[in-house]
Amino acid sequence: MIRRTGAVALAVSLVAWGAAAQGLPEADPEELGFSAERLDRIETAFGAEIDRGRLPGAVIMVARDGQLAYSAALGQLDPENGEAMADDAIFRIYSMTKPFTSVAALILMEEGALQLVDPVAKFLPEFAEMEVVDGDDTEPAERAMTVQDLLRHTSGLAYGEITRNEVVREGYAAAGAYNPDALPYDSRHVDPEEQVAGVAGTPLLHQPGTVFEYSFSTDILGRVVEAVSGQRLGDFLDERLFGPLGMEDTGFHVPENALTRLAHPFEVDPATGEPVPLMDVSERPENDSGGAGAVSTAADYLRFAQMLANGGELDGERILSPTTVRLMASDHLGDIDPGPGPSNLLLGTPGYGFGLGVMVREQDGIAAVPGAPGQFMWAGYGGTYFWVDPEESLVAVLMSARSPERPYYRRHLMQLVYQAITDEVEASPLMQ
Repeated sequence: MIRRTGAVALAVSLVAWGAAAQGLPEADPEELGFSAERLDRIETAFGAEIDRGRLPGAVIMVARDGQLAYSAALGQLDPENGEAMADDAIFRIYSMTKPFTSVAALILMEEGALQLVDPVAKFLPEFAEMEVVDGDDTEPAERAMTVQDLLRHTSGLAYGEITRNEVVREGYAAAGAYNPDALPYDSRHVDPEEQVAGVAGTPLLHQPGTVFEYSFSTDILGRVVEAVSGQRLGDFLDERLFGPLGMEDTGFHVPENALTRLAHPFEVDPATGEPVPLMDVSERPENDSGGAGAVSTAADYLRFAQMLANGGELDGERILSPTTVRLMASDHLGDIDPGPGPSNLLLGTPGYGFGLGVMVREQDGIAAVPGAPGQFMWAGYGGTYFWVDPEESLVAVLMSARSPERPYYRRHLMQLVYQAITDEVEASPLMQ
């Protein structure tokens, strides 16, 4: 490990740790079609942001052809005490929980326990006979909300503090579907059954299947997984995903003996001057929030992403069929109203549709970042991000602890990774 000091302590590693800590076997970047010199630009660019006090720290990992080409632990694990970032730092991943929950539902689909066209009410009867907001009144839903709607955020649901519709926002809060005094995505202390009743008891914002609206959909999908499997969501994921893939530091809370590895944000947001709110992950939650409740490391998430890039398999553990991963990573919006647009939420640029729990690139151009059709990704409120590019056989993970300029850093890393590619490698199994 190379340690440097500057305005902010900087800890950097370029493929210098053991494969176990890094999640994937290491290889010489040049053998994977990268310029090592160009990859160094990642350290330079993100180190500059850290030295300016705009970013507390980050862990970045980039793999190609299933092998680790680049790994960097930058800045500070805890800016309050100056402790340097570590490669095995644990992060609150917020909405990067959503792909886990989506994979859980797809596992059940493959086993014949559910179909994407199944009405949500088949598993959660509270969602039968929903009403939809219509001005100052409501009207009956024209069709049932389906499992596919939950996966692609076309359910008609919304997010509590995020939606501008007062009827829906106040309805969720009054029904206890979320805590309006906590973070917008934090429902860890909401009783799961009460959450279902509260969300189902509030009118929908849109007719099901008509508008993409980022929402509680994946939290409700987690309740579907629990109803179908008969297991708590976290237990199902431990058994069927985290355990088989060796994701030892991923779950819905941080054990006491690992809390010293938990990454922390700035106490005060440098952009707004406001205190940075935190989700308490020190104890097992009442609600395994499928939409925003998990914690993970860069190495663990890299293994998850590589499994998807491999068409559902990693190190002999088959999680999904390649056909299911293709379905997951295909656009499912089509002519559906994209609303504010998934890519505007994530990257601040158009050019993407939405699949089953992930955002999907539709063409070479339009998007203001590099990549090719078939590229898919998602991110989290705390400053975490991943993407898979099957054409380039590329997987990348960015973990940071809350930055006010999240879309900027996502674009920043994508540009820096792609400019370092100098040679082609065989595309991932998803392109074959």
